[in-house]
Amino acid sequence: MRRIQSALLQLCLPLVLACAALPACAQERSDLQPLPAVPPPPPEMAAFDENLEPEVTIKKREGDTIEEHRINGKLFKIKVTPAHGVPYTLIDRNGDGNFTQTTMGSADVSVPQWVIGTF
Repeated sequence: MRRIQSALLQLCLPLVLACAALPACAQERSDLQPLPAVPPPPPEMAAFDENLEPEVTIKKREGDTIEEHRINGKLFKIKVTPAHGVPYTLIDRNGDGNFTQTTMGSADVSVPQWVIGTF
């Protein structure tokens, strides 16, 4: 009995699905309009100024990695990635040569960064 039900289901299911799809295929829409013409491409971008791109110098010392970021030769950010420990960033916010340490974007907020688990 179970075999008959299974065979009947295998034969009838595609037929039922095809009948359900027929009304959707038979519809003709007369309110369709053609797509508008493709707009012209945007004007050329301003010339690329390499002076605005930071120069990054990577130095390795005793297992630590130090990235120095400069614009126009002026040091504005130092990222230190120790061999063991949490990386931190020193940023010259005012351009006066005084660097402040940031870990999560703000020097004023100290957010706990405990490692719960690693995968």
